[in-house]
Amino acid sequence: MEEMIDVLDENGIKTGEVLSRSEIHKRGLWHRLIVVAVINEKNEILMQQRSKNKEKNPNMWDISAAGHIGAGQTALSAAAREMNEEISIHLGYTVTVNDFRYVFSYRKEEKVADDYYDRQFFDFFILRKENLKIEDIKMQESEVQAIKWCSLGEVKELIEKKEVIERDAVYQEIENYIFNI
Repeated sequence: MEEMIDVLDENGIKTGEVLSRSEIHKRGLWHRLIVVAVINEKNEILMQQRSKNKEKNPNMWDISAAGHIGAGQTALSAAAREMNEEISIHLGYTVTVNDFRYVFSYRKEEKVADDYYDRQFFDFFILRKENLKIEDIKMQESEVQAIKWCSLGEVKELIEKKEVIERDAVYQEIENYIFNI
C-alpha cells in the first residue's frame, strides 16, 4: 500500500486532506518531511548513499536519514521511524523520539519532472550518538547502498563535487552546531 500523507497549505498548516505520496507529487501539493543528521563524538556526520534504484537522486550522498511524514504522524515519530528503517542501529537499541534535538524547519519547491513536483516543508533534527561504528548499522538496501562517517570538510567536498543532495541550510546549521558545542 502506498504511503498516505497530510496535505499542507503554503504556510505548512494541514488542510485536512490526505493523499498518496504519488498524487501529492503529481499535483505539486505542499507536504512535510524530516531530515536527521547523526553526529558522533568526533563531530563526524553519518552520510548515506541513496540506492541506485531511487526515483529521485539515485546514487547521491545524503544526510543520515530523510523521509516523508505519514498522515497523522508527528515529525518526531517520523524521524524515529526513518532512522529505524533506513539505518537501524544494531546494539540492542532502538531510536526513540527522546533521542532527537529539533533544530529548525525550512521549505523548498522544485520541479523534478513534468509530472513530479516537490513542495516540501522539512523539519531538521540532530541525533548525537557516541561510539557508533559503521559495522553496527544495518542499511535498508532498497533505500541505501552505502554509509560512511564524514568530517564537515569531507561533506563540503561532496557538495563542491555535486555528489550530495542540496541541503545548504542543513549543512550550515550542522557547522554552527559543531562549532558551538
